[in-house]
Amino acid sequence: MVVGKVINNNVISSWDADHNEIIVMGRGIGFQKRPGQTVSEADVEKIFRLENSDVRRQFENLLENIPLENIQVSADIIAYAKEQLNTRLSQNVYLTLTDHISFAITRYREGMDFSNALYLEIKRFYPQQFEIGMHALDLIAEYTGIRLPDDEAASIAIHLVNAQFDTKVRDTWRVTNVIRDTIKILEEELSLPPEDSFRMDCLLSNLKFLSYRMLLMPSGEGEEDEQFYQFVKGYCSREYLAAQKVREHLKKEYQCEMTEEEQIYLTLWIKQTVSFEKQTKKKGSMEDGII
Repeated sequence: MVVGKVINNNVISSWDADHNEIIVMGRGIGFQKRPGQTVSEADVEKIFRLENSDVRRQFENLLENIPLENIQVSADIIAYAKEQLNTRLSQNVYLTLTDHISFAITRYREGMDFSNALYLEIKRFYPQQFEIGMHALDLIAEYTGIRLPDDEAASIAIHLVNAQFDTKVRDTWRVTNVIRDTIKILEEELSLPPEDSFRMDCLLSNLKFLSYRMLLMPSGEGEEDEQFYQFVKGYCSREYLAAQKVREHLKKEYQCEMTEEEQIYLTLWIKQTVSFEKQTKKKGSMEDGII
């Protein structure tokens, strides 16, 4: 393998068999090396293939001053996340998560401890990503001997959500706040199932996509079915009024525009969730998620 550029003692740039530029990591792989020299394949621990040239350049700049173990643990966390989520992640995650983890370790060593204001919401709304974040803390402890606080699991989860939806961190924070406010309003207006129930999981899943649509995408012009809308308003009057309060709150606080069609479907999601809760209380022995 030929050295293209020495990024630091443990990271170089090179090319694969198809002449695509790659970033190669290995302990001491760049030590006293110069462009054009070769390195042994046996010294290679990790290869990063980043198709986006801008991301690759930024990643190279980031790696110049990051300890090897921080790069290694970030790569392992991303690999674990891909496996657990069973989905493709935006390549930006190599840049953003590596930077975050390295900064979090530095902060911890310097005695700076920051709590995550949305810790409970992230744990509730993104449970799979949060569990990956908790596993990430174990990996960081193995590599560095430092056990970061659980709040960092929530921060790592946010980066994973960003990578799944290919959004920016600030957008995911806003989506999380929107979901939190929506649930709070619905809990004040109606009787919802327990947090860990199947129906609440379904409602949260629908709210995530609705929130992303309202905040990040233009609304579509669907065909209105006035007869169907009137039926829903009459049959689900309490749920419709609750959805109306959500719609008004989000427009005021976040400048989110919920369409009438979206309010109707939010009403139906709420109705399904609330009706299930009523059936569960009435039958007593019925388990969550079974109709």
